[in-house]
Amino acid sequence: MTDPVRVVIVGGGTAGWMTASALARFLPGVADVRLIESEEIGIVGVGEATLPHLRAFLQRLGIDEAEMMRATNATFKLGIDFRDFGKIGERYVHPFGAYGVDLAGVGFHHYWLRAREEGLRHSIEDYSLPIMAARANRFAFPPADGDFLATSYGWAYQFDATRLAPMLRGYSEARGVVRTEGRVTGVERNGENGDVTQLVLESGKRVAGDLFIDCSGFRALLIGGAMDAAWEDWSRWLPCDRAAALPTQSMPGAIEPYTRATAMGAGWRWHIPLQHRVGNGYVFSSSFLSEDAACDAILGAVEGTPLVDPRVLRFRAGRRRESWVGNVVSIGLASGFLEPLESTSIHLAQMAVMRLIELFPERQIDPADRAAFNATVDYEYDRVRDFLILHYHATTRDDSDFWNHVRTMELPDSLAGKLELWRESGRIEQYGEGLFLEPSWIAVYLGQGMMPARHDPRADNPSTPVLAKALDDISRTIRERVDAMPDHEAAIRAHGAWGTA
Repeated sequence: MTDPVRVVIVGGGTAGWMTASALARFLPGVADVRLIESEEIGIVGVGEATLPHLRAFLQRLGIDEAEMMRATNATFKLGIDFRDFGKIGERYVHPFGAYGVDLAGVGFHHYWLRAREEGLRHSIEDYSLPIMAARANRFAFPPADGDFLATSYGWAYQFDATRLAPMLRGYSEARGVVRTEGRVTGVERNGENGDVTQLVLESGKRVAGDLFIDCSGFRALLIGGAMDAAWEDWSRWLPCDRAAALPTQSMPGAIEPYTRATAMGAGWRWHIPLQHRVGNGYVFSSSFLSEDAACDAILGAVEGTPLVDPRVLRFRAGRRRESWVGNVVSIGLASGFLEPLESTSIHLAQMAVMRLIELFPERQIDPADRAAFNATVDYEYDRVRDFLILHYHATTRDDSDFWNHVRTMELPDSLAGKLELWRESGRIEQYGEGLFLEPSWIAVYLGQGMMPARHDPRADNPSTPVLAKALDDISRTIRERVDAMPDHEAAIRAHGAWGTA
């Protein structure tokens, strides 16, 4: 048996402890894991909303959902409620689930488009169970053996990100991960191939390793410092580069099982309801708004009493051209950053962790594995980038310089092709895995008023009475099932997931 690979993770937080947890769980005896972090460096706490993929990650680790929710004061999340993005006064939900029922290989939205042309007045949201449940502030787990409608959705979490990392730390340390307190002040490298050999801490201590994982956040100590990996800047498409964040006290009334994103003059603000408080923030472009003005704007917009003054976070949209260079792998914010409009940050870290485990170098690093890792990361970041740009570009707003800029900016070719396909035929570019499959694109296209020129001609096959009855049956069934669901807070408590403040 070969000696285990000495893995050194730089940085804790969500990305660092997710990485440590996964390595300890899936590569016991193969990876000897040490994590270096400093208590003086805080966690970037904007990632309080997640995607359904996190559930699968936690399940694979063997972490009980209710236990996690209690520890992080989490609530359930069925989607994101977008307000004022297409036009001021309009809103739509991007759901974690499907619309209606596909028939004869034709997507449901084509039947809805046909019915709309024939005078149907119903919103496509009437045919989405997770949207209707979100609107009613209700939640229930999909049954394991239900029909398509009953099982057509998933769920994610809204939680206190500062509490997730400590929970994962306990999990990791119980499985052999060694934590070292301290700041990295120096990096020593192999003079021949440039690989990192050991790190020097502020105390003078040296930590040697075979594989180094940079989870140091925006500082990117290893990947951006020692390895000088190039950065691909996307600010020309995603100009928001600041966030003014603050928590508020919870307001009386129902806890919403969804995240709110409300467009503002120079960006948008988030509203994330947890069990014990509400997370808020204004994501904005410093080219169009000052930090002081953004802080004033979020203080004037929040509901409930602020618990602290706004804290301004600075960032830039983009990614490393190579997230794995030499024997250094970057995961999380050190690898790339895309604003939290679709709650993707934690997922992108999770995706990189699991891909690294698939390609883990037990003896020496294979350049083909390194290239495969980088290709996967690039593909995922590029796809998310295009989806985020769509939210800004697909608007008719002309009430500020910011919205005039994003509405008229030149698009990346990859997104321009997707838009042309939709506008001409109502079709979505097909891919089989990863983030943002067909329902997600449909939600934003239709939610922000982008109607295609035509629908799939196969949707003309049912007669008008048959189609009308089918649509009525679907919407009625969804209403009945939503009415039978408990309210959101009751569902959390029944699950044994209600925590303490």
